[in-house]
Order: sequence, then C-alpha cells, then structure tokens
Amino acid sequence: MNNGFLPVTAKEMKARGWDGVDFVYVSGDAYVDHPSFGHAIITRLLEAHGYRVGMIAQPDWKDPESVAVFGRPALGFLVSAGNMDSMVNHYYVSGRRRESDAYSPGGQTGRRPDHAAVVYGNLIRRRYGDVPVILGGIEASLRRLAHYDYWSDTLKRSILLDSQADLISYGMGERSILAIAEALKSGLSVRDLVFIPGTVYRTRDISGICESILLPSFVQMQREKRAYAESFLIQYENTDPYTGHTLLEEYPDGVYVVQNPPSLPLTMQEMDDIYEFPYMRACHPSYESAGGVPAIREIRFSLTSCRGCFGGCSFCALTFHQGRIIQARSHDSLCREAEIMIRDPEFKGYLHDVGGPTANFRAPSCEKQLVTGVCKNRQCLYPSVCPGLTADHSDYLALLRRLRALPGVKKVFIRSGIRFDYLMADADDTFFRELVEHHISGQLKVAPEHIADVVLARMGKPRHKVYEAFAAKYQKLNGQLGKKQFLVPYLMSSHPGSTLKEAIALAEYLRDQRQSPEQVQDFYPTPSTLSTVMYYTGIDPRNGQHVYVCKNPHEKAMQRALIQYRDPKNRALVREALTLAGRRDLIGFGPACLIRPGKNEQGQEHRPDEKNTPDKKRRHKKKKTIRNIHKKRKQGDSV
Repeated sequence: MNNGFLPVTAKEMKARGWDGVDFVYVSGDAYVDHPSFGHAIITRLLEAHGYRVGMIAQPDWKDPESVAVFGRPALGFLVSAGNMDSMVNHYYVSGRRRESDAYSPGGQTGRRPDHAAVVYGNLIRRRYGDVPVILGGIEASLRRLAHYDYWSDTLKRSILLDSQADLISYGMGERSILAIAEALKSGLSVRDLVFIPGTVYRTRDISGICESILLPSFVQMQREKRAYAESFLIQYENTDPYTGHTLLEEYPDGVYVVQNPPSLPLTMQEMDDIYEFPYMRACHPSYESAGGVPAIREIRFSLTSCRGCFGGCSFCALTFHQGRIIQARSHDSLCREAEIMIRDPEFKGYLHDVGGPTANFRAPSCEKQLVTGVCKNRQCLYPSVCPGLTADHSDYLALLRRLRALPGVKKVFIRSGIRFDYLMADADDTFFRELVEHHISGQLKVAPEHIADVVLARMGKPRHKVYEAFAAKYQKLNGQLGKKQFLVPYLMSSHPGSTLKEAIALAEYLRDQRQSPEQVQDFYPTPSTLSTVMYYTGIDPRNGQHVYVCKNPHEKAMQRALIQYRDPKNRALVREALTLAGRRDLIGFGPACLIRPGKNEQGQEHRPDEKNTPDKKRRHKKKKTIRNIHKKRKQGDSV
C-alpha cells in the first residue's frame, strides 16, 4: 500500500504497479521524508521528473543482499553516507565513540559503517558488478579529491577511487543529478558522462580536456605536505561556477580524477519548487516502535530560507559544498510551508528557526556575483568588510514580519547563526532592534570563536573589536527595550595558530566578562577546510606561512580547560598550563587570578598578609561566634 513515502520494500514497489525501479537510493541515515534531509530532496526531485525511485536506508553493510531489495535498477544506484560525514557522526574529536546517532532510529549507534560511502559503494559492486554507482551527499562532496583524514592521520585518495563508484555528484546536487539521470535514460554509458558540471569522474585520457588545471599528483602530495597545501588553495579558488576551472589530479598507473566546475546556483523559483515537493515531513512509520528519528525534532518546525555562505570561516566546509553565492526562497514559498506547520496538531505556535547556514544572509554579497562570480582572492567579510559588499537586512526583516503575522504563530525564533560582522556593517539598525525585540528566546547564540586576533586571522573571522562593538550594541538595545537577554558565545579551543598564550588570553577575557562557557568546541579537523589543511601541513595555504598547530592531546586538554577554568575538575590542567606558559601570576588570591594555589603551593605563591586575608577573617569570625555560643550555654542563656 502506498503510504506517501517512497517504497522501501519490494512489496511496496509492486503495490505501485512497478516491476522495478530506475534508481535505488542507498542512505546512511534513516529514511526521513523532510527537505532538511538530502536524500529526501534528491529522491523527490527525481520522482517529480518521472523517475521511479526505491529507498534503502541503512542497509546491513556485511550482507550484499541488503542492497538487492529492489533488484537491479534500470539506471543506477545513488549512494550517500547521510547528512553528516560518517566519521564525524561516529566520533568525538578526541576519538571517543559517540553515545548516540541522531540520524538513526531511536538514536541508536552502529547502524552505519565508518566511511559509509566507501563501504556502500564496494557492497554494491560486489553484488551487481558493472551497474552505475553515483556518490553524493556531504561525505562524498568533501572527499571528492585527495584529502586529509583526521581519524587515520593520513592523506587519502579521492573517495571516487576507494568506493569504486563511477561518478560523484558534489555540492547540493539537484542540477547534476537530473543531468546524470537524463543522460543515462537517453542510453549514454556512465563512462561517457564527463561533461556534467558539479561532477567528478575518472579517466586515463586527458587529451581532450580544455581549460583545465593540473594539480600536484597524489604521490607528490604524499611526499610533500606543502604540495597538498598548494593543491588545496587551487581547489579553494575554483569553487565558483562562473570562474571555476576543471581540475585534474593524477594517481599512479596513469589514472586521473577529474573535477568539473561546480553547478550553477538555483534560481528562486527552482528553490521554491524543491522545497514544495509533497514531503511527508516525518520519519518512515517503520521507526515508530524505536521512538522515531531524533534529528527531525530539531527541524520539524523550522524553515530553510537560504543556501550558501559568503562568511568564509576557515574551519567551515560550506565553501566547498554549498558555495559562496546565496540562493534564497521566496516569501510566498516560506509562508506556505509555515502554514503547513501551523496545521500540524503538534504545532504550539513557535517557529523554531528561519535561516540557513547563516540566517541573516538572504542575497548575494554584491550584485556582480550572479554575473561574474565571487572574487577568487578576496573574501567578503575578512579581514574586513569589502567596500563592495551590500549589507542589507530589509528583505529578511520583511519575511520575518510576514511570518510573525500569520494566524497561529506566537513567536518566530532565529536559531541559525547570525553573522554579527555583517549585522554591524548594516547602517540601518531596524533589523537589529527587531531581532532583540521579537526573535530571541532569552539568549542569542553567536560565534566569535576566539578573542586573540592572531587566531581569528587563521579562522577567517573579524578582529575582536568587531565582536566587542556588537556585544555593546546588543546590551544597549536590550536596555532600551526593557529586555534582559544574554549573549552565548561559541568558543573554539586549539585551532591552528592558538598557543597556550592565546588560550590564556581568552581565559582572562572570560574572567573580565564574568562568563563561564558551558560548551567549548575543540577544533575538529574535518575534510576539505582551510583549517584542516593548516592542521595537517602546518602551513596556511592562503599565504604559505608556517602555523603553530596544537596536536598533543594533553595540550589540547589544557587549552580547553583554560576556557572553563572555573570548573574544579579543570584546576590541575589550568595550573599546569599557567606554569608552562610562565603565567603563575594568575595563580593566587587576587581578583585577576584564575585559580587559587593548591595545598602544596602555600607559601610559594604571592598572597596578602594573613591578617588581611578574607578567608582568614571569615575563619576568625566563625570561631569567635562558636566560642560565644558555648559561653552562653554555660551561663544558661538562650542561644
């Protein structure tokens, strides 16, 4: 029986009157038919264009028959590890296994393998031989060329080779997957699909490839880390669909991995169409007994208004995956989706988010981007705001006002990241004021990440004075509006460029601000980010400079502990860090000190005269009170 979901069994396929499917989509995530899940968008897009698609979610990777649910597909297998890189999904930065998986039924772990896209690709090859296999999703997208793999501490080959796949559809994939489907349907061999933007393929013959750039070979990059840094910079400068070139990466035995330029961005109408397919907006009913899929709870009543990010943070892979050109949906489309949510019996009147990678980006940073593309050697916001940038929140403000006015909506929150330097670049304070007045639930989460400008420069973040100006303005607006709302800063420890000196400077700033962060993110070297290249090579690809990299687990623990120096559990690590950095002046009883001396340090640290020590006075007063009580009891007086 057709329950509105795509078929997940042969029985459901036959109930639709199909004798087979055109594509089988194999996903490392549980099946959730919601536009926040990549597998839902791609399968609904193919369905809308007349293709028959079957869904296999989290197959048993030890059993080749687990991918044979629908038999051999007419056109091919589409493979994705899921909404996250499978290694990030499985492990903390420390290497410890995560206790739950939000993309699996009931949060259960162990439902997908490590390096899932590679494992699934080889599983399909064992079962079906020469059937076309196309990889997609974030894992394949960010590992499409040679890349540093943090978990094995090695430089790995393109995932195309290790998975035995035929093609990678990188980026968001809608344009490239339709082009692949149409080409295969027309009778072309998958080996002939060398012309589609947004794809990666392999070949032994590069003689006919024009306007291409030959990257350092894989062997050369294995020998010389600087070669990998140089290769990555070339890739980084060719992520724009208007200016990007074809990139060639040579492997032993005469094999080349070829990356075609990225796909063009979607128009607003195309974005609207994609987000208005007939999604069930729920996880598959087969997961109900396990309690559903946790990941949908966070996004069930949230709206995706945009894609792309021109923020350019070094530790973020958005430049490589979604690109720097903003693509946005129309107000009408977003309001129609909001009205669907309002009709949901479980809707309580609160839209949890209206945003995307960066909530307050609703248009390209400048007009020329949609004609000539983004600048190759210049960022929009770093190291300072580009003179050509158009900082304008009027469209986003109009959207939020319209959503607030919908019957049944009590509050519209913004929980996606707000880029505060872009906000400060807008001369009109209207959006900032309404953000504070209407769209915050007690606290606003922002990401200054650090306070040391030397570290912020490696991160691609604005100088600390920009955040200070933003925080002061936020406090001022709260006062004017009679609100008592707080800023919650996201902070990162042990990012490339951060030594103990910078970690201590951050701790001193938190002391002065009287802030005690509950959550701190250790820098996590994930595939295809500038920061990860710095971590692996010790080189900043943008300028070739040497970068200090904290790799020692104990030093990383010290940098993290300094940010949370008030936690008693961190006292020993903080004391050790301060000692190593020559900052024992911060161990003591004064107001500027981070921690007090330990018992074995009494007399070693500078401390005030015992007679004037606050602790001494309190102890003396307590003893005097106890003596008075005993005296009165002996005299028979009431106490």
